[in-house]
Amino acid sequence: MRWVLGGLLTLTSLCACHLGKSNTGDGLLKGMTISTREWGHVWGTDGFGETLDRLKELGINSVAIHPYARIFADGRVSSRWTDSARRPIHITRPIEEAHRRGMAMMIKPHLAYWGTPFSWRGAIRFDREDQRQRFFDTYRQWILSVARWAKAADIFVVGCELKHLIGDAEKWRALIADVRKVTSAKLTYAANWDTVERVRFWRELDLVGVQGYFPLSEKKEPTVEDLKRGWSGVVDRLRGMHQRTGKPIVFTELGYNRSSKAAQEPWAYRTEPTQRAGELQAQCLETALQTINQQSGWIEGVFLWKWFVRHSAGTNFLLDTPRIHRILTKAWRTR
Repeated sequence: MRWVLGGLLTLTSLCACHLGKSNTGDGLLKGMTISTREWGHVWGTDGFGETLDRLKELGINSVAIHPYARIFADGRVSSRWTDSARRPIHITRPIEEAHRRGMAMMIKPHLAYWGTPFSWRGAIRFDREDQRQRFFDTYRQWILSVARWAKAADIFVVGCELKHLIGDAEKWRALIADVRKVTSAKLTYAANWDTVERVRFWRELDLVGVQGYFPLSEKKEPTVEDLKRGWSGVVDRLRGMHQRTGKPIVFTELGYNRSSKAAQEPWAYRTEPTQRAGELQAQCLETALQTINQQSGWIEGVFLWKWFVRHSAGTNFLLDTPRIHRILTKAWRTR
């Protein structure tokens, strides 16, 4: 994706020390990514806790945030929080607020590519060996720094959508081993929907993470039955991944924009102010949640993209609308 939704673990096993017996009754992680248009400082404000209270009313039992570091064309990854002795409240407080409310927390670090030659995270690549090595060296420093501060999280994502860099499997295995030394969180990697089979280090992780922007239909006016058929193919593909790896599947992101192409190009970052676009967004999301609800055991859960802390502006993929509220409540509060 070009931006920023999402063997048999349960919600209770992921965060038993915070939740005790699952208050959802089914163990499915019903998650929402809480995003930001800034660099994340709003995650450390009182508004974050108020947002969690609102999400709980809709049936959400898990949330995710995505701390940023800057990526440069020469491979360097930079963050003010790397090896910082100062507590990053925008990372630590959200975990505390979520656990206080009996909610699980996923930390999903993102590389900020804006102002670089890269059009999205999946385009990040380095043809020179020195640049590639610089990336892995500085990326490792940053990821370990975030993992230390976020050690109380329930799920930690070691990488996101880096489709041109996953071939260095040994470097990823070494990074995963180092991350395990600083956190007991369940670990995953957020593979783009079209590269999930190419990841060669699932064995070292606890969950198969998927950025779930699978095309559902090529039709300009898809019906609900078309969307269901599209999701049937997705389920077959991911069930195969689960069987091959022995790992549960978690949708580290899943979402649909308000667009007439929501089913054809779920990743496209465009919106349309038409009634049909809104209806299709809702139909795609409702079909996705109904399908996931029907898969018991091998799908760990989903983190939808996206929501904002109150007073934080945002448009694309925004799920804070009355229509979407009804879908979430129907799918998750009554399941």
